[in-house]
Amino acid sequence: MGALSKTKFGLTSGILWALDTVILGIALGMSPYIDTVEAIAFGAIASSALHDMFCAVWLFIYMGVRGRLKDTWRALRTRSGKVVVLGALLGGPIGMTGYVVAINNIGPGYTAIISAFYPAVGAILSYLILKERMSAKQLVAFFCAMGGIVAMGVLSMTDAETTGNAALGLVGAAACVIGWGSEAVLCGWGMKDDLVDNETALQIRETTSGIVYAAVVLPAFGAWAFTASAVPSAATGVVALAALAGTVSYLFYYKSISSPIGAAKSMALNISYSAWAVLFAFLLQGTVPTAGSVVCCVVILAGTILAASDWEDLFGRKGA
Repeated sequence: MGALSKTKFGLTSGILWALDTVILGIALGMSPYIDTVEAIAFGAIASSALHDMFCAVWLFIYMGVRGRLKDTWRALRTRSGKVVVLGALLGGPIGMTGYVVAINNIGPGYTAIISAFYPAVGAILSYLILKERMSAKQLVAFFCAMGGIVAMGVLSMTDAETTGNAALGLVGAAACVIGWGSEAVLCGWGMKDDLVDNETALQIRETTSGIVYAAVVLPAFGAWAFTASAVPSAATGVVALAALAGTVSYLFYYKSISSPIGAAKSMALNISYSAWAVLFAFLLQGTVPTAGSVVCCVVILAGTILAASDWEDLFGRKGA
């Protein structure tokens, strides 16, 4: 149990991110995010922006209730806090916008397959920047988990996957992989500073992301009018609920990154959301998974846990 207790924060982040993903999917199936030309053009980017804005609001309330807003302001003025801002830009507006662009141009299946490799980029950067190492056995388990995600993406693909500019879609997917892979490493580096703990780092991250979405991304896509019109709707209330699950997920994720297991193993645990999402889709939407999806889920969960755990602690030390 000791080995599993070390993974509890990262694994919980994956479970809650899956809940966030499914709830957000429910919102995107509601008006005004469907059935209109504007929804097709702006729905995904508007929901992504509103999601991060709501996350920033939830964190402001959380930190305000705990009397910690002054700690965030103090952390923001440090060099490490500014590194977290850079991580926020890479993981939020750049990574998420790239993800949306990829989905709109090459489809969700191909996007899922490519974006599954962001933890590999993160693991390489963790080794180079944070000097984190994974054993050969952990790396094998890690790549098995990513293989399960790729297989799930293949199983979900349809004949009409490519829907737009393939080159633009690939650029978007690459931005997603690099952005998401860099975020955890940069934020992990920033949290080595005693003035930048996991909670202040997360508030900096989400606030930065929300502001940049509002000031840069939505105007760049010409999506502000649609976003504003979508706010007074039940669907946007569901987006806010998804953001609440996402906020708690991120609290556990950043707690895991700042713990001794580090950024690379935390990313490995976080991608377990691909498997948990299948469970939540069944519970909340009645979507029955295929046998192939169930096998992929088992591979993903086993791989992520084995990648982030000390195998001797997990299976018992020799001679113990």
